[in-house]
Amino acid sequence: MTRDEKILQRLSETLQPSDCQLTDDSAAHRGHAGAAGGAGHYRVRIVCQQFEGLNRITRHRLVYDAVGDMMQTEIHALNIVALSPSEIPT
Repeated sequence: MTRDEKILQRLSETLQPSDCQLTDDSAAHRGHAGAAGGAGHYRVRIVCQQFEGLNRITRHRLVYDAVGDMMQTEIHALNIVALSPSEIPT
């Protein structure tokens, strides 16, 4: 399983999002001290019913909790856009 697949699996199992898009930006950070150890730079856009009524910090905490130990070893940076379904334009 690739790192990307592992991140998506953890987010899916933990938060059951209606939409989750992960982008690996690691190539743009080549030479950066944090990337030297092989950890990746990612962007995630996640839409989840659990985020309804929660502030941004609480939403981000839920995402970080889902990937937990990966933040210490496989993910150097994670840019998060966490939305509830009611925040998605129809």
